[in-house]
Amino acid sequence: MKPRIGPDGRPVDNAPLLSYHHAGLTVEGWSRAAVQSYWRIPELKLGFDLGAQPWSFMGTPTWFLSHTHLDHIAALPVYVARRRMMKMSPPTIYLPAAGIDDTRRLLQIMQRLDRGRMVCDLVGLESGQEIALSREHVVTAFATTHTIPSLGFLVWDRKQKLKPEYVGLPGDQIRDLKFAGTAITQEVRTPLLCYSGDTSPAGLDAYPPAFQAKILIVELSFVRPNHRREKIHKFGHMHIDDFIERADQFQNELIIAMHFSTRYHVNEVKAIHQRFPAHLRDRVRLWV
Repeated sequence: MKPRIGPDGRPVDNAPLLSYHHAGLTVEGWSRAAVQSYWRIPELKLGFDLGAQPWSFMGTPTWFLSHTHLDHIAALPVYVARRRMMKMSPPTIYLPAAGIDDTRRLLQIMQRLDRGRMVCDLVGLESGQEIALSREHVVTAFATTHTIPSLGFLVWDRKQKLKPEYVGLPGDQIRDLKFAGTAITQEVRTPLLCYSGDTSPAGLDAYPPAFQAKILIVELSFVRPNHRREKIHKFGHMHIDDFIERADQFQNELIIAMHFSTRYHVNEVKAIHQRFPAHLRDRVRLWV
């Protein structure tokens, strides 16, 4: 369980990792279909999926798992055990409610095999449920379309703003209304970051805020023209042509395309960048 230590005295990770900064947020992670997917947003103190667990991710206390396929959940026992080993507080893990019982059994089996307690707070989510991260941020779970129950997650930035009917009033009148118990503010939300997990296009189409988030981390598993989209969609994935058809719907400032099939060489993936329409191309980052 002890990490390999490098010449600088720090643990060495074998898990690949890329990082990109945008709109005050840092996106860190890696994804390859059927291999491993794991993402972290350190400023929000949360992560998405645990197909692997870089040592540097251990300090992140809250994780949202999109579904229970092995490449998205395999490192959950490792992460939980490492937190306990380092005397950190038990983490909170959110995942589709349909997978809660089996995930709990998985941790119980690993506890017997490892002879170490697997302590964490497992919370099942249904589509539409919300989790308050802080006064400023809340996460909404939304249904995606995959071969097993799956969820995407959208992080909202929320602020209290003066209601329109009170805008322009003198400060003393606003103060008096507030002291009298009048609700003078309302919550205003801005879609900040969306993580799709694995999904066919229907998962995004049914949840328009995904196209409006400042940052969208979205699966793009298949890129070759000869791959049949009806089969790709049946197995809950997306093709580059699905993006091209929806080019005008993407309002996102940054789109991180990830989860490419292992059948593709890195150069083949990079070559698809020119296939995106010009008004979309500059906002797409291929995570390879």
